[in-house]
Amino acid sequence: MTHILPRGFGKAMPQSAVAVIFLPGVIMPCALRYAALLRELDNGVRAITKDLELYAGPGTPPQGYDITMELDGINETAEDAGWDRFHLYGHSGGGAVALGYVAAHPERVLSLAVDEPAYDFLDSTESRGYWSEIDAAGQLPAADRMPAFLKLQLGPGVALPPAPAGTPPPWMTSRPAGVRALTTALKQHHVDPSSYRRYAAPVYFSHGTLSHPYWLSMRDRLAALFPDFTAERYDGLHHLNTSHQAEPARVAQALRRQWSRALAVPSNN
Repeated sequence: MTHILPRGFGKAMPQSAVAVIFLPGVIMPCALRYAALLRELDNGVRAITKDLELYAGPGTPPQGYDITMELDGINETAEDAGWDRFHLYGHSGGGAVALGYVAAHPERVLSLAVDEPAYDFLDSTESRGYWSEIDAAGQLPAADRMPAFLKLQLGPGVALPPAPAGTPPPWMTSRPAGVRALTTALKQHHVDPSSYRRYAAPVYFSHGTLSHPYWLSMRDRLAALFPDFTAERYDGLHHLNTSHQAEPARVAQALRRQWSRALAVPSNN
């Protein structure tokens, strides 16, 4: 497990600062993914950027990997920080984990923010169709799987961004196996929809207009379940060029609004 705390955490920061755990998607390490957003939030936030348990060890994913490992990892991270309650933010695979965590431990999460979660653990025609496409991409020749997977994050007719120049970073070597393991774990994990209905704190859902329409149907499903749900659209953005990367100031403002509102919610979610 990897979690990175800001310099001076627990000392220089006032105890009144907002406590937040950030979870990344299946590709980019957490500290890189949220660097721009954390600069906007500055030192008013006690932020932990926590990588997925999927990549806790060297090489292949942990044996028997499942979403429960991720939920336990969040508990361990919060306990290490001395937090009974905290805000939670997740993108893609981390967004799915965040939804699973709220379903299992609603009393610990002051507010939830997700950016295009990989899955909402709700059965629907749209989600079954999307996962069949993901499965088909996983059956392609090895060299074609990752481009096909990334393409499925985008809307019709949206081109893949060019690959970064230079030698791929070392962590990229673990990502194909990570994608396969997370995909399997997500499909095997189950959430009772009523657990979402019982979560009274604010939920923020962001999505880009150039992403796969899968996230529009997810937005509508979750809006019908969470009592306090806000969705925000980011024009011209998509799953591979996300709101918190492209418009970090706007996302920071949205999060501050949500965190302020969460103060008015009773603590017995």
